Amino acid sequence: MDLFFGLIAQYGYLAVFVLLMLGVVGLPVPDETLLMFAGYLAFQQKLAVAPVTVAAFLGSVGGISVSYGLGRTVGHYLATSLGPRFGMGAEQLETVRAWYARWGKYALLIGYFVPGVRHLTAFVAGSSRLSPAVFAVFAYTGALLWSASFLAVGYVLGEEWSRLSAPIHRALVILAALGFAGLAVWVFLMRRKPAKATGG
Repeated sequence: MDLFFGLIAQYGYLAVFVLLMLGVVGLPVPDETLLMFAGYLAFQQKLAVAPVTVAAFLGSVGGISVSYGLGRTVGHYLATSLGPRFGMGAEQLETVRAWYARWGKYALLIGYFVPGVRHLTAFVAGSSRLSPAVFAVFAYTGALLWSASFLAVGYVLGEEWSRLSAPIHRALVILAALGFAGLAVWVFLMRRKPAKATGG
């Protein structure tokens, strides 16, 4: 963690941009903590509010766009080749695609706030062939809301940010665990659906 803090303290806006881009793609970067730290530096007037907000937003946009691009190029192949090994045939995959076309854009909007989920939403959007225009509207709006929110938390908390960052992170981890549990239940029900229909 000290390494990341040191990079932001030394390189400022460039470090915020690069680290958030890598974190959103999926590398082990503590995104929310870094955003709160950057907000704290803005509170201390070591960073300016407008430039750090732009750097955080562009880093988030860059990371989510890379994930979407990977989903469009290799995601569909992985889904069709590996899906059957996990009981996900063509019918289930088409159901996922249809669901994502209708509701998945909202996952792009709020998925940033759930650790682990934001690393997957754009990849699934790409592999589901969600249109680039729809992706951009929801993913980039979510990037702005997420980055600005945690920058604001660090700025508002000021000197208290380091004491309260751990409880905030724990709450997000619990939320992520609940989200993945719900996803596991949904996948289980999707796998049972054809068998149930056949048996009926």
